Amino acid sequence: MRSRYSNVVLVIPAYNEGAAIRATIEAIPDEFPHVFVIDDGSTDDTRAQVSATRATLIRHPINLGQGAALQTGIDVALLDPTITYIVTFDADGQHRIEDVRNMLAHAELNDLDVVLGSRFLGAAINMPTTKRLILKAAVWFSNLTSGVRLTDTHNGLRVIHRRAAERLKLELPDFSHASEIVERIGQQRFSYAEVPVTIIYSDYSRGKGQSIINAVNIAFDALLRKAIR
Repeated sequence: MRSRYSNVVLVIPAYNEGAAIRATIEAIPDEFPHVFVIDDGSTDDTRAQVSATRATLIRHPINLGQGAALQTGIDVALLDPTITYIVTFDADGQHRIEDVRNMLAHAELNDLDVVLGSRFLGAAINMPTTKRLILKAAVWFSNLTSGVRLTDTHNGLRVIHRRAAERLKLELPDFSHASEIVERIGQQRFSYAEVPVTIIYSDYSRGKGQSIINAVNIAFDALLRKAIR
């Protein structure tokens, strides 16, 4: 029997996520038959953990960064002409599948190119205060420089329609890809919307989160790209 979500791929970038990746995959119900995990040159047991699940494992021989891992997943997903939506989904278990369903429904109902999850329209459970301040600053900076008005610019939960994914072409390999996606939305005039989601911060996900220096690097990359245009 064909699943309602047979035209959807969940793309999960993973670097040294052996402690969490199997539980993350097993929490995804079978109604989502296509789950791609891009092992981005992990040095732990991420590969073995993914191999024990139903997910499709795609490997980078070396660590290229989360942006490159997402682009690899998108490229492989686009090889299947039956795929309409690509969902980017974090490996650390902080995203909820019910939010994915809501975002897909919103994308379909409104024929949108991109739907972005927003923890600031929804909820962020156990979010550290420092992270909240950094993310709020990133939102302010992105809205100022990109021309795309959002409430949450660095949320890894996104739904991307095939027609937008074909034109996305991420070039920044590391965490700067989040800013790059927002820039692409503005440059390509993608139709977009935000949907409230709940992000759950465990001890594990807090430990794997972006540092302050990563946030500074993201801002610097954005400024540098604008300066050289």
